[in-house]
Amino acid sequence: MGILSNLEPKPVFQYFEEICGIPHGSGNTKQISDYLVSFAEKHGLRVRQDEKNNVVIWKGGTDGYEEAAPVMLQGHIDMVCEKEEGCEIDFANEGVRLQLQDGVVSAQGTTLGGDDGIAVAYMLAILSATDIPHPPLEAVFTVDEEIGMLGAAALDASGLNARTMLNIDSEDEGYLLVSCAGGVAVTVHVPVQREQMEGISVTLTVSGLQGGHSGVEIDKGRGNANQILGRVLYELGQSFSYRICEVSGGLKDNAIPRLAEAKLLFAPSDQDEIGEVKAAVKELSQILAKEYRQTDPAVELAIETGDGLRTMPVMAAGTAEKVVTALVCLPGGIQRMSADVEGLVQTSLNLGILKTEEDDVSFSFAVRSSVETEKKELVNRISCLVAALGGTVTCRGEYPAWEYRQDSPLRDRMIEVFEEQYGRKPVVQAIHAGVECGLFAGKLPGLDCVSYGPDMKDIHTPNESMDVESVRRTWEYTREVLKRLR
Repeated sequence: MGILSNLEPKPVFQYFEEICGIPHGSGNTKQISDYLVSFAEKHGLRVRQDEKNNVVIWKGGTDGYEEAAPVMLQGHIDMVCEKEEGCEIDFANEGVRLQLQDGVVSAQGTTLGGDDGIAVAYMLAILSATDIPHPPLEAVFTVDEEIGMLGAAALDASGLNARTMLNIDSEDEGYLLVSCAGGVAVTVHVPVQREQMEGISVTLTVSGLQGGHSGVEIDKGRGNANQILGRVLYELGQSFSYRICEVSGGLKDNAIPRLAEAKLLFAPSDQDEIGEVKAAVKELSQILAKEYRQTDPAVELAIETGDGLRTMPVMAAGTAEKVVTALVCLPGGIQRMSADVEGLVQTSLNLGILKTEEDDVSFSFAVRSSVETEKKELVNRISCLVAALGGTVTCRGEYPAWEYRQDSPLRDRMIEVFEEQYGRKPVVQAIHAGVECGLFAGKLPGLDCVSYGPDMKDIHTPNESMDVESVRRTWEYTREVLKRLR
């Protein structure tokens, strides 16, 4: 018997629990894609699966809706795989371990995958139902949304006739999303040269940060572990001599990194200075705790020394300086707020992944803007600095902004249904995070779409949770919206 088996609506939570039992991190979607194909075949529905693992399932309209205009249901099947330190789950081969407490669903030590597993569960529950009135449906399940919307970008839109789309990929019940920023994933490579050196190994760690979605939480002022690591390395370099073996931090370019570390080597002659280094790190940790007391009260710097002397490959001094310069000087966070929409971030970037290879250090950014020219200017600014450091810049997964429609029959209908069900008006908003609606609008001229969803908190972090009652209310809302689209 499943952990969620007694929850209502039963079909939704049944499918959600099945989905959670299947590994489906970004880039690892073949198994869940095949699961969707099997579902369609079991229910006698027409299905198409492409080489990227995107899946489209078609279902005819119910009685009285056969000739209605088709409606698209859309969500993504990949999830962000983050876990707490010490959690031994193997995301490549294991599903998440669900837990239920006080009407809230979460996972043990990992992200839940409610973003966007709940959309998949809603869609499967609708496709398998026999008692829900609806127009002809085109259910589109995309892959790799969390790493640049790669599935939606590659999707062949031929055969999709719907020009009305329900995107179930938002995390705040009562909010109807009608516009979003465009974006691009930018990766910087700074080459490094190496040499062998004997010394005292030291591991410097930045931890205790909240992290979060780089589009949704970028305006919360939370610390970026990679940028903080660069700051600390520069500060230490003003008083002490060390060599860098490697730097690393973060797992996803669109998640604000919570943890970063540097492996350093101090010359044997500096052994007496290690105590002073530890004192300096402690002082910097106290400074950070004060600066981030509101947003990241648990932020902490830690330093650990290895036993004895070791001979290790370190970055040559000149190239190490370039790596630290890049960490300190590459832009990060909010770059501009919107002058048209109060409180809306217009342009930002997030250094989500820091990785050291044998001959280079890579910096992976999620760049976002609702103004195309500002997005381009920010990429140019990165490229300008990186060129001066002798590095290179590559861009991938670019997606357009989703522009606001003045005339939207779908938006009007969804507002109407919401007011009847909830007794209040929904919040109609534009957000800084990217959603796939922009890509679909570009492929399907005239597309009228709205993004919405149930309450979820702390997505893209191990604290991710989903409210059961909100899932139920959003299910009833979705059913009524479909009923009205005829």
